[in-house]
Amino acid sequence: MTSPLETGPSGGPGQPDAAAWGVDDGYWDFAGAWRTVAPEVVQTVLDGMGAAGPCPPAEAPLVVVSQGEPWPDLPGGVLLLEDGSGNASVGAGTAPADLPTGYHRLERDDGGPDLRVAVCPVSCPSPPPGRNWGWSLQLYATRSEESWGIGDYADLRRMSEWAAGDGAGFVLVNPLHAPAPGAVPEASPYFPSSRCFLNPVYLRLEDLPGASELALVAELAPRARALNTARLIDRAQVWAYKSQVLEALFASFEAAGGEEAFDRYISERGRTLDGWTTFCALAEAHGLPWTSWPPEFRRPELPAVASFASAAEGRSRKRFHAWLQWHCEAQLASACPGAGLVCDLAVGVDGGGADAWLWQDTFALEMRVGAPPDEFNTVGQDWGLVPWDPWKLRARGYEPYIEVLRAVLRSAKGVRVDHVMGLFRLYWVPLGDLPTAGAYVRYKWSDMVNLLLLEASRAGAYVVGEDLGTVEDQVRETLGRGGVLSYRLLWFETEPPPRWPVPALGAVTTHDLPTVAGVWTGSDLEDQKSLGLRVNQESCDALRRRLLEVTGAEEDWPVERVIDASYAALGTAPCALLAAVLDDALAVAERPNMPGTIDQWPNWCLALPATIEQIQKSELAQAIAQHMNNGT
Repeated sequence: MTSPLETGPSGGPGQPDAAAWGVDDGYWDFAGAWRTVAPEVVQTVLDGMGAAGPCPPAEAPLVVVSQGEPWPDLPGGVLLLEDGSGNASVGAGTAPADLPTGYHRLERDDGGPDLRVAVCPVSCPSPPPGRNWGWSLQLYATRSEESWGIGDYADLRRMSEWAAGDGAGFVLVNPLHAPAPGAVPEASPYFPSSRCFLNPVYLRLEDLPGASELALVAELAPRARALNTARLIDRAQVWAYKSQVLEALFASFEAAGGEEAFDRYISERGRTLDGWTTFCALAEAHGLPWTSWPPEFRRPELPAVASFASAAEGRSRKRFHAWLQWHCEAQLASACPGAGLVCDLAVGVDGGGADAWLWQDTFALEMRVGAPPDEFNTVGQDWGLVPWDPWKLRARGYEPYIEVLRAVLRSAKGVRVDHVMGLFRLYWVPLGDLPTAGAYVRYKWSDMVNLLLLEASRAGAYVVGEDLGTVEDQVRETLGRGGVLSYRLLWFETEPPPRWPVPALGAVTTHDLPTVAGVWTGSDLEDQKSLGLRVNQESCDALRRRLLEVTGAEEDWPVERVIDASYAALGTAPCALLAAVLDDALAVAERPNMPGTIDQWPNWCLALPATIEQIQKSELAQAIAQHMNNGT
C-alpha cells in the first residue's frame, strides 16, 4: 500500500487531514487484530508535529531519486554533478542519461532556489561471498585483564583478531553512540545523546600519546582494573578514573601547542562537530537537559551561544570534547583489523541530548518512540526516545539523517539498523501517556531507504535491517529489493534453520530476548516474575518448546550441551550472515536488557563472567566457532 507521504501532497487552508500527514487511525496488532486509535490521540500527534493545513508542503530542498525509478517531475535546468566532472541538462520529467549516484545540484531555469538531487543506487553492497559469521557482543561487557572496569576499543581489537583467527568475518557490537557529558555516563547504548559521535568511556588510555609518561596512569590503573572483579559495571567510577587521565593528557597536548592533524579533523567534521562540542560545553556549565538551560542558550543559533563558544573557557572545553572524538575515531578505526566491524544504529536519541538540541526543529519533542503491546511486552513500550518529524526532517533536506548515517558507517564494513521498520513508520506515544495510547506515524520511506542505500554504497558497507516484531509486508519487500538483509532468530522462526532465507542475518537471540541458558534453566522466566512484570507464560513456554524441537535435547541435558546443539542447528542455516552471541558462549543466564524495566534490572550493566583471555580458552566458544565454520 502506498503511503500518503509517497504521493507528494500540497498545502492548503483548513483542518489537517491525518492520513495526508501520515498519522494512522489504527493498526494491526501482533495477533492480527485491528486496533483503532482514539481520535484524541490522533489529534495530539498532529499537534505534536505542528500540522497546519490539510496537507504538508510538497516542496523540499533535497529531491531523492533512485536509478531504478522514473525520474521525478523536476523543474528544467542544469544539473551540476557532485564530483565536478560536468553537468547535464534536465527537462521536466526526463532523467539525464547515465547519471552517476551522488548529491548533485540543480540550477533551475525558472530562477527558483537551487535544488539538491540525491541520485541513489538501486541496492547497497552485499556481504562478501561465501560463509560469513561473527560474534555479537556488548562491548561494555567484554573486558580483558587490561580493562579499566569496562570493555574498550582495544578490547574490541583483541576480539576482532581472535575471531578472525577462528574463521569469523565480522564482529557485531552494540551502538557506540555518544552519551551526554557528565559524571554518570548513560548506561543504555540505545539512549544516546548523539548518534553522530562516539562514546569516550571506551577509550583505551594507555594507547593515547603521552599516557606512558603520565604518573597518574600508573597510579589509577590498579584501582580501575580492580573494578573488573565486580560483575556489575560501575560507569560512574570508571569515568571518574578515565576522565582524570583524559583531562591531564589534553592539558599536556594543549600546552605543547596541539597538533595540525587535530585542527584538520575539526575542520573536516565541520558544523556537526562544532554543534556537539558546543552542546557539551554548555551542558557542563548549565547541566541537563538542555530544555532547562537559560532561554538564551536553548537554540544553537542564538547570539549568546556564539558568545559562550568564543569565550576562552568555552573554546577550551569545545576543543577538549573534539579531542576526545578525534581519539575515539582513531581507536575505533584500528579496532577491527581482523574480523570487520558491524556497527549498530540505534533507532533514536534522548530528547534532552545533543542531537535534539542541535536539530530541534526536526524533532517532535512532545512525543516519544515506543511499541504497542505484543506477546512479550503486554503493556507496550515507551523507549523514551524522541522521533523525527517526517515533514520537518524533509524540509531540512534530511541533513541530520545523512550525518547520522555517515557517522555510523565511517569505520564499519556493515551496519545493523535497529528497528528498521522505523524508516517506514514509528509508533509515537504522547509524552506522559501510556504506550497503549499511541499511534503510528508514517515517514517518506522511499527517501529514507534510498538515502540509506546511497550512504552505505559510498561507504562500501552492507546493511542488516532488524525487522523483528510487527512488520508490514512492504517493509521486507522494499528492503529486500535494496539488498538490505533481513533478521532471523531461532526463537521465532517456524521453519528449521536449513530453510531460512539467504539474504538474512541468522542468530539465536538478541540483547532484548532471553539467552539459551535463561530459557533452558527457566531463570529468565523467574527473573521476569520476581520483577513483577506481566509475564506471557504461553510465549515463554513456546521458546522452550522451540529449543527442544531444534536441538533434539532431552530434559536432563546440561545447559552447555543445549547451547552447543543450538549453535550446531544455527550453523546449518544458509543465511549470508550468522551471528553467535558471546553471552551464550559463556552460558550466561541473564539477558543484557529486560524490556519493561528501568532500574529494577541491571540493564546494560552486566559484564560477562569471564575475561577475554578466558573466553579465548573456552571450549564452548571454540565449539560454537566450529559449528559456524562447518555448518552445511
